[in-house]
Amino acid sequence: MLETAENYDASKYERPSVTADVVILTLREQDLQVLLIKRARWPYDGSWAIPGGFVEKDESLRQAALRELREETGVTDVYLEQLYTFGDPGRDPRTRVITVAYLAVTSADQIDPRAGSDAAEARWWSMYALPPSLAFDHDQILDYALTRLRYKLEYTAVGFQLLPKEFTLPELQAAYEIILGEMLDKGNFRKKLARANVVEPTGQYRQTAGRPAELYRYRQDAVAETRARRLFP
Repeated sequence: MLETAENYDASKYERPSVTADVVILTLREQDLQVLLIKRARWPYDGSWAIPGGFVEKDESLRQAALRELREETGVTDVYLEQLYTFGDPGRDPRTRVITVAYLAVTSADQIDPRAGSDAAEARWWSMYALPPSLAFDHDQILDYALTRLRYKLEYTAVGFQLLPKEFTLPELQAAYEIILGEMLDKGNFRKKLARANVVEPTGQYRQTAGRPAELYRYRQDAVAETRARRLFP
């Protein structure tokens, strides 16, 4: 029989559950770090995981991601962008679950995470020294997030979102080196930075052990994602 609005029966079709997970990254202690929570419930109780949870019927995916982040870590003010959808049939022992992962990057001084009602603990972990056994398929999600971050570093302003509003050029280069996992030539880096025209001096200096270091900020008119400003061709 032809389905119509009058005779459509949703119960005839299997409906997998949907979750939203949030990979939130920052630069701390000269390291790229990710915020993880220790699960307080089955499955994987006691294991470390990306903050996240089930999407409710009356909320969007983004609303669910923000809610779960708030409930599990106390973080409330952060920019999110959709990362990828993970849907291996065996990824969750509870039922068939598809998760939509989100990526957030922020400077360490912008958030002070704490464990919420759905988590036993919340803390930063190095992306290069993660817990040995993460819950679900979260190791795959974090691998994908790091790859995406490195890609976005070449084309977008994401690197500046990991830094305070004002920074020195050595701090900016160090951020790129930490994320890319390789050392960069100082002269070439600064030439490409000047050509990209994405930073400007603030006119202020920071006292260091040597001579004062000039402070820079990201140009507000250089927010658009454009290959013309790519730093690393």
